Amino acid sequence: MTRPLAELRAELDRVDAELIAAIAQRQALVAEIGRWKHAQGQQLRDYQRERQVISHVRERAAGHGLDPALAEKVMQLLIESSLTTQEQDRVRLAAKGGGRRALIIGGNGRMGRWLSRFLDAQGFALSVSDPSGAPDGVDATDWTGAPLDHDLIVVAAPLRVSNEILLQLAERKPSGLVFDVGSLKSPLLSGLKACAMAGLRICSVHPMFGPDAALLSDRHVLLMPVNGAEPVAAARALFADTMAQLVEMPLTEHDHLVAYVLGLSHALNIAFFTALANSGEAAPKLAQLSSTTFDNQLRIASAVAKENPRLYFEIQHLNDHRREALDALLNAVTEIRRCVDAGDEVGFVSLMERGRGYLSARGR
Repeated sequence: MTRPLAELRAELDRVDAELIAAIAQRQALVAEIGRWKHAQGQQLRDYQRERQVISHVRERAAGHGLDPALAEKVMQLLIESSLTTQEQDRVRLAAKGGGRRALIIGGNGRMGRWLSRFLDAQGFALSVSDPSGAPDGVDATDWTGAPLDHDLIVVAAPLRVSNEILLQLAERKPSGLVFDVGSLKSPLLSGLKACAMAGLRICSVHPMFGPDAALLSDRHVLLMPVNGAEPVAAARALFADTMAQLVEMPLTEHDHLVAYVLGLSHALNIAFFTALANSGEAAPKLAQLSSTTFDNQLRIASAVAKENPRLYFEIQHLNDHRREALDALLNAVTEIRRCVDAGDEVGFVSLMERGRGYLSARGR
C-alpha cells in the first residue's frame, strides 16, 4: 500500500534539506577553489573543466534513471552561481581601489548603483553626486561645489546631461582618471574632445550589459581612447579581475555598431510587443496557443518592455546612425511580406538560408 501523503511529504522535506546543505557545501568549496586560483594567478573560468563536470553529471543522472538534460540544467545554474561567487571574491581580494577615492556623477541611477557596488567591492572610498541622492551607505556630494581631487571620476548620468558634465569637467581639469559609460558616444563628442584638449586623463567606456548583471563572464566592456592609451589601460585595469571580455575600439566606430547591437534589437522587440498589443488578442488566449519560438521571443520582449523607455528612446533618437539599422529592419519586414503575398517560396527560402549562413558564421 502507498505510504501516507504526510509521510511522503516529510521525506521529501528531508531530501530537500539535504539538497540545500549539499549546495551550500559545494559553494563553500567553490569559494575556496577561487581563492586558490587567485593566489596562483590562474584564470577563473576553465571551459574544459566545465565540460567534464557536465559530462560526468549527465552520466551519473542516467545511472540513477534521471533525465540527463534536467541534471545538466541544474548543474549549469550551479556553475554560473559558482563563477559569480569566485569573480566577486577575486575583485574584493585584488582590492584595486584600496586607498583610492572615486566619484560617480549620476551614481543613483540603475547603472550608477551597479558601478557603486562594483567600485565599492574593489575598496574605493566612494562618493556619489546625483540629484536624487546616493545609494545606502555611500557618501552623497554635490560635485559642482566639491574639490575634484578623486583618483577616479565616472560620468553615469543620462546622455542628454553627460555631455554638459564633461564640458564642465574640462573647465575644472581634475587630475584623476575620467570616463563616461554612455550607451552612445556621438552626443558626448564635444564634451569628450573638450576634456582631451584640456589634458584630462580621459577615455570612454561602454559596459554592454544591464544593471542586473552579477556575473561578467562572456559579457563585453568596450573601451575607447579619447586622449591616448594610458587612460584606456587604467580603465581596463578596473575590470582585469573579472571575466568580462574587454574590447578596445575607435570612438568613431562605436555608434555605428551599436545601432545594430542595441538599436536594431531593441526596435525588433518593441515592434513585436507593439504588434501584439495592437492586435486585440488577449494575452491569456495567446498563452494557450504559445509555441517554443513565441515563448522565447516573448521572454526577451518582456525584458525589453521593463527597461527605462526614456533611455531606450535616447539610444534610438540620439544615434546618428539610427536610420541605417531601422531601414534594414523595415526592408527585411517588407521583403518577408512580399514573399508571403506573392507566394514566392524560393525567395522566402532564400531569406532563411541566407540568415542561417550568417548566423552559422557567427557561431550562433
